[in-house]
Formats: sequence, structure tokens, C-alpha cells
Amino acid sequence: MSDLFARGTAMRFVLSLCVLGWAAGAAVAQTPTATPYSTINAAAAASPITVHPLRGGVSMLEGSGGNIGVLAGRDGLLIVDCGIAISQQKIEDALARLNSGPLRYAILTHWHWDHADGDGWVRRRGAQLMATRETIARLSQTLRVEEWGHTFTPVPEADLPNVRLEGETTLTFGGETVIIRPYAHSHTDGDLSVYFEQADVLQTGDTFWNGMYPFIDYVAGGGIDGMIEAANENLALATAQTQVIPGHGPLGDRAQLLAFRDMLVDVRARVAAFKAKGLSLEEVQAAHPTAVYDAQWGQSIIDGALFTALVYRGV
Repeated sequence: MSDLFARGTAMRFVLSLCVLGWAAGAAVAQTPTATPYSTINAAAAASPITVHPLRGGVSMLEGSGGNIGVLAGRDGLLIVDCGIAISQQKIEDALARLNSGPLRYAILTHWHWDHADGDGWVRRRGAQLMATRETIARLSQTLRVEEWGHTFTPVPEADLPNVRLEGETTLTFGGETVIIRPYAHSHTDGDLSVYFEQADVLQTGDTFWNGMYPFIDYVAGGGIDGMIEAANENLALATAQTQVIPGHGPLGDRAQLLAFRDMLVDVRARVAAFKAKGLSLEEVQAAHPTAVYDAQWGQSIIDGALFTALVYRGV
């Protein structure tokens, strides 16, 4: 990615956040040095944590980067993702309202800071912090993500997940069966889903963004084909009754999973057809292959031009 393109996509990322109010008003007014990373952190600092009760003791917390799943049972608490560290006190307050017991388990769907930055306080609370081998490796590396305007440095060893997941794993917690399944390379190279079997609630991490174009982390092994495979896997796991906690966006269902998958497939085909003709990225972007979807899917974090670039890299 050229420096000029990186700066342009980063600025579109920031502007789309501001348009939808992710910037939380004057508290995060833009400055010339603002980046998507700093803007999202400021939004998390300003935002309340909203608790959405679902079924069977499962809730969704919204307001600190990616959505957080919570299972409150007689044994205490299990969470899926832990948000941005700056939101720690608000997240802990929300958890205390759901259950006064200890935090027993935390599961990371992938390495991105808006889902995993709370790993330190989770470990200090004594929770077993679980993640795939690939997620642990990414958290241990220095990684530059141009679209976010940030270089991530290694997480301290004491904050890293202390339980490495190898393949499908099942936990029994608070009377609930929790099934953890790794995806193939999709959003990153270390994503996983969590299914609360009795409650019939599926948490997808960032393999599903409800009503929004997704980010695809090509630096960390992600790609459009893997995103489509993950979307198909999510569809196979969900029924018409399943409640779906997306990585970003409101609570979803199978119909919304299907719409997301169909959008991914169609945009991939459009971009691939242009690329097969030898068009450069800039030429494909100028052709607006996402035009029919932008009004619905391009009004949030990722706009049509950036999503086109992310797809172009993978076809």
C-alpha cells in the first residue's frame, strides 16, 4: 500500500466514524494528528456501556470497540472479548450488575485491540484467558496497520492469553454448553466463534459486521475468500431462531448473516472481474463496484472505496 493511499484510507476511516457519532461529540473533536486508533479509543472513553440482555443468562455489551458477549451463571462470569482497556471500569460495573461472582473465563475472538485490549485487567482479575495459537502470536508481535494509523507493540507476557485453544473446544459453565470453534483464515488468521448452545446465541467476532462493510486484516492473514467461507460457516451454525452477536453493529439473526454473505460474494465477483481485465486498484475504485451496496453497507467504519481495496488485495 502506498503512503498516499494509506493516508487517504485512514482519513476516510476517521471521517466515517465521525459521521455516525462514534466520535461521541465534542469529547473527541478531530485534530490534524488524530488517527482511527486514537479516535476509536476516545469514543470508548466517552461512551457508556449498554447492556442488551438476550437469553439464558447471555447478554451483549456495546460501547467499547467490538461487542462483548457475557454469560452470567451460578459459577460467576464468562465473557467473549474484553473491549478497549480504557473502558475497564465501565465494563466491570456492567458485569457486576449482571452477576456479583468472579470472572472465570474470557475468550478472545481475535487479536484486534478493540476486542482484546482489556486482556491485562482480565488476567489480573484471575480469569482464564483463552485464544487461538495465531491470536497469541499476533499479540506477541509488532504489527503496523496503516488503515488504523497505528503500530501495535507486543503485549506484556503477563497479559497474554494463558490458555491456547487447539481446535474445537467445549466448556460447561453455569449450566450452559459453550462451544468454541476456530475459523480458517478469514478476518485474521486466528478468528473463532463462540456458540452458547442452550441459549442458542452465536458470537462471530469480526467475521460478521451487521449492516456494515467489514475490515479485512490482510497484514494478519485475512482475506475476502476466507471471509466468505466464515460467513458460510456462520450460516450453517445458525437457525431462524438463533441470536447472533456480531463483531460490530446491532444484534443480528440468520437473515442478516445471509445478506452479509451475499454482499461479500457479489462485491468479490465485481472486483475480481475488473482486476482480471488488468485494472489497477485506483481504476477499480473509480469504477465503483460497491455502488449498489454503499447506501446500506458503506455508511459506517468502512466506506466503499476502502472495502474495494481490501477485497482487491485478496482476489
